Amino acid sequence: MYNEEEVLPALVSRLRPVLAGLGVPYEVVAVDDGSTDRTAALLDAFRLGWPELRVIGLRRNSGHQAALTAGLDRAVGAYVVSIDADLQDPPEKIPDMLALARAEHLDIVYGIRADRASDTGFKRWTAGLYYRLVRRLAGPSVPAQAGDFRLLSRAAVDALKALPDQQRVYRLLVPWLGFPSGEVTYERAPRPAGQSKYPLGRMIRLAVDSVTGFSAAPLRIATWLGGFAFVVCLGLMIYTLSAHAFQHTVPGWTSLFIGVLFIGAVQLVCVGLLGEYVGRIYTAVQNRPTYFVGRDTAASPEPATAGPAPVPPPASGADPAGLADAQAPVSRGLRQRS
Repeated sequence: MYNEEEVLPALVSRLRPVLAGLGVPYEVVAVDDGSTDRTAALLDAFRLGWPELRVIGLRRNSGHQAALTAGLDRAVGAYVVSIDADLQDPPEKIPDMLALARAEHLDIVYGIRADRASDTGFKRWTAGLYYRLVRRLAGPSVPAQAGDFRLLSRAAVDALKALPDQQRVYRLLVPWLGFPSGEVTYERAPRPAGQSKYPLGRMIRLAVDSVTGFSAAPLRIATWLGGFAFVVCLGLMIYTLSAHAFQHTVPGWTSLFIGVLFIGAVQLVCVGLLGEYVGRIYTAVQNRPTYFVGRDTAASPEPATAGPAPVPPPASGADPAGLADAQAPVSRGLRQRS
């Protein structure tokens, strides 16, 4: 969640009864992605009457996927459900996800958006384009219209935590694991309050990360563009020699100008694609943590840690969430998305 003070009361009023009705011990991991409004204060107020609520506050806004990583790294349940705080994905579907995972022994259950009528036409069009692109690059294993509302088993979470990727896109990484999976469909609802924190720029960034982080196809595109440019230049050379042979060499300015522009554009595209991959290599070499945890209400008072860290035992030997005796506890990660 990021700056979600307006939607938090509605989120708690819908989420808590759903989890209480599961009949199993659970924890709610609320990842505050560096909010600047009253989100942190409201979470502390809700914790007074909801001991299962656990708050992880990041020192700065690290982005959607980084905040999701923070929640997955620290959730301790046998099953983990990730959901955004904006209530566009219904928490009432969580029991269906858990029941399906247990009945069919699944490690992953995707929430599939069967109806996106609440989104704008532009949002639906760009989303459809994104899923067609990633399915073409990463293969049909990527579910269409599946966001970050999903259930993961402990085995799947541990497999994700073991991956070395820094700039993660879980919509591609989770299907890549190859664990047994199922689907639960739902209608995507409009936001009950607040504004979207995922503008066009962030959607474009997600698409770029998805393509460059999971496929070398753009580099091959650069190769094909270079080959196409070579063919065009060869044709222009033949045209120039023919014009010279028939003494029609005076005009020529238009073809020369178009040729120079075309070659320059192809070179810039190729250099840009190479730059994206070099940038990812540079980030990997730096090996900086993708997030910094400022506080974790489940931890004993100690200096904040950076990046993934083991979950410490509850303070004073108490177990307010009832996790110690859980046979199949359910953990939940919360984070905002449009």
